[in-house]
Amino acid sequence: MTPKNTLISRFPHLAHDVAASLVVFLVALPLCVGVAVASGVPAELGLVTGIVGGIVTGLMRGSSLQVSGPAAGMTVLVFEAVEEFGLPVLGAIVLVAGLLQVAMGLLRLGRYFRAISVSVVEGMLAGIGLVLIAGQLYPALTAKAPDSGLGKIAGLPGAFLDVLGDGKALTSLAVCAGTIAVLLLWRHTPVKLRALPAPLAAVGLATLAAFALNLPVATVEVHGLLDSVQPPPLSAFGELAGVGALGTVVAFTLIASAESLFSAAAVDRLHSGPRTEYDRELVAQGAGNTVCGLLGALPMTAVIVRSAANVQAGARTKASRVLHGVWLLLFAALLPGVLAHIPIPALAGILIHAGAKLVPVRALAVLWRENRGEALILSVTAISIVAVSMFEGVLIGLALAVVKTAWEASHVRLEVVDKGAGPIEAHLGGNATFLRLPKILDSLESLPQDRPVRLDLSDLHHLDHACRMALENWALRHSAAGTEPVQVTAPTAPRQRTRAPAG
Repeated sequence: MTPKNTLISRFPHLAHDVAASLVVFLVALPLCVGVAVASGVPAELGLVTGIVGGIVTGLMRGSSLQVSGPAAGMTVLVFEAVEEFGLPVLGAIVLVAGLLQVAMGLLRLGRYFRAISVSVVEGMLAGIGLVLIAGQLYPALTAKAPDSGLGKIAGLPGAFLDVLGDGKALTSLAVCAGTIAVLLLWRHTPVKLRALPAPLAAVGLATLAAFALNLPVATVEVHGLLDSVQPPPLSAFGELAGVGALGTVVAFTLIASAESLFSAAAVDRLHSGPRTEYDRELVAQGAGNTVCGLLGALPMTAVIVRSAANVQAGARTKASRVLHGVWLLLFAALLPGVLAHIPIPALAGILIHAGAKLVPVRALAVLWRENRGEALILSVTAISIVAVSMFEGVLIGLALAVVKTAWEASHVRLEVVDKGAGPIEAHLGGNATFLRLPKILDSLESLPQDRPVRLDLSDLHHLDHACRMALENWALRHSAAGTEPVQVTAPTAPRQRTRAPAG
């Protein structure tokens, strides 16, 4: 048997995986750089995270075909963390978040992320998308972006007015707009051209135009791979004792985990291969983030754009994602100077396009027609992230989802039968919780005070403490005027163990 045949027999899918890895590498390259620049860190750190996502996480078990790296969905949170705590502390935050992910995976908590409200996750991504779009318009306009999400949106009209008399800013905006146009129109180009991923084509054309026409646009600042990698000092971990830093760690952990596991579920729908092992995937993501933290790089998540490209390019095994990390490493080591020619407004265009895809305008319209409660949760989560911050916005969305679920779960029915003579029959069924107390008490207190009442609770599935006490007090008040005491039929055992109200 020839060496070639031996290789094929040992790795039957190698040809498919190598081809797919090259496609994923070409998709990931501009996104890694763009996310890093938008996050306020050296461009090389985006490549480092992509390399770790490919080689470290890619080698581990979990989801065989999804690809990890720096994500546009984390850009806003990372930028805020760098602004508030500094780049050295970012590494410590990412490292601790990674260790928490590993712990959650080992404790088999990965599957529970599937219980998070989809509306909250979509609202989170929509809020990130809005802030990302607004934030990236400023470098496209050669202007400084305000710190807050609301400030970024509110300041856009003035920033656009300032551009009108500034030739350099107009040129920068034109490069950004041209990049977005290429991204939108690339799918209409001939099939042979479409073999080149749209993000790479858009950035490549923008770079070529800027170089050929000598356009006065800002380009990526290159520091060198080894100079950019700075492990966090021990003093950085002391900063994590603060409430703000701890909140950021929790936000990194939960958002990166949720985004990765939701991405895994989406990728599973794209292929017929092995399904994702959620707990193992969470461990793999945590291991990758731990290494990223040790290197002082960006946090990583599974990224649906790269993962979908991997599947669509014909990947069969995890070798494709590992090899894409190898290609990123070779590029960062051998061709770092290429980064210095990439125009900043072109990267802004890439991220504006990515941010727009995070805002589910059509899905929200459909959701509004089918389930307005879920549409409200999505909208409130997104608006809260823009108005307040990422972490608080997600908490508000989760709280609203819990309240909505509790309200719907506490369905209760009260039927009153009054035959005109004898006791009034009141039948209470369903789930009697404090959320429905106003409805229950309004109905009971409207019963005639001078008539005896029989309250039947046998159809109740649940009676919480607040309702029990309220029913006891109502029964005492109704009987206080000399009326025959209220007769109560207790909830049926064993569904309800709480004692019935006293008559």
